[in-house]
Amino acid sequence: MTSQKPRSPSTPHRPSQGNRDFRNRTKRGGKQPDEQKNIPRGAPQPLTGNAAAQPGILLKAGREKSLLRRHPWIFSGAVERVDGAPLSGDTLPVRDAAGNFLAWAAYNTASQITARVWSWREEEVIDAEFFRNRIANALATRRELKLADESNGMRLIHAESDGLPGLVVDRYGDTLVMQIGSAGAERWRDTIADILQELCNPVCIYERSDSDSRGLEGLEPRNGVLRGNLPESVEVFEHGLRFRVDVAAGQKTGFYLDQRDNRALTETLARDKDVLNCFCYTGGFSLYALRGGAKSVLSIDASGDALRIAEQNLTNNGLDAARAEWQEADVFQALRKLRDQGRSFDFIILDPPKFAPTAAFA
Repeated sequence: MTSQKPRSPSTPHRPSQGNRDFRNRTKRGGKQPDEQKNIPRGAPQPLTGNAAAQPGILLKAGREKSLLRRHPWIFSGAVERVDGAPLSGDTLPVRDAAGNFLAWAAYNTASQITARVWSWREEEVIDAEFFRNRIANALATRRELKLADESNGMRLIHAESDGLPGLVVDRYGDTLVMQIGSAGAERWRDTIADILQELCNPVCIYERSDSDSRGLEGLEPRNGVLRGNLPESVEVFEHGLRFRVDVAAGQKTGFYLDQRDNRALTETLARDKDVLNCFCYTGGFSLYALRGGAKSVLSIDASGDALRIAEQNLTNNGLDAARAEWQEADVFQALRKLRDQGRSFDFIILDPPKFAPTAAFA
């Protein structure tokens, strides 16, 4: 296979006139990791919405059923062939074995997920306006949910759930953290960042594209400022508590936003109890337990940096340090020691990190 030179942003994309018969093209095989490492940068060319004029992905007979149920992923085992010479990140039409249009999807040469669906509508044009509309709709949904009444930390874009596969954007006050986990979103990085800057007006957009799953997509890790300047200290409030967030080196994008309701529940259950918080990270559950009237809270984590932030959070919220104990240790070893000491607790919070990157390691 020969590598295709990336199209210049100033050059319109014109489909090959000799490749219009989708069902009679040459079968392609194998992965193309070299292309994956060189995903074209800059503003990609929008597609015309004319799927018949585009080389694309042909599925095996009967493998279109998941797409008809609106599952947004196309696995390599479902693909009969990929026509033309697309690069990772290119948007291609997906067709069933009879040649009927199914979706527009972002192609990946290196992943077991061959393509991720952008749109089910053949007439949809995948361009900057497409991303602007999807992002604006996601932001409008968060406003309707009134999440800002509880916290200024929230997930603004949640990948496939918002029709933007491979893209996660979290808000921490005036700072946005963007995480890209697919070749398609990688291709549109700059466009997405520009739209976020326009619609959200943050002081900083920081990229944390460094998760293990990115490697499975054939993408190199990326970590750094995309727009603006990162403040010396990023802080969020949540139900009246303040938390410092390490967006550059913390876990996930800096904070476990998905545990907000569970943290609030902890406050209602902790009164007069001896609480053990395992894998406490920066102390979210611990602070809620203390504010809820816990008799004592022992918080354990292997990260000294996380525990230092946790203690800062305790101080910044004016909570009783005498009821809080912080322990830097391997949780499993610490639990054995607590058992041997005969120490017991009324309320245990056990929220471990993942132990395997994929199910294959489980």
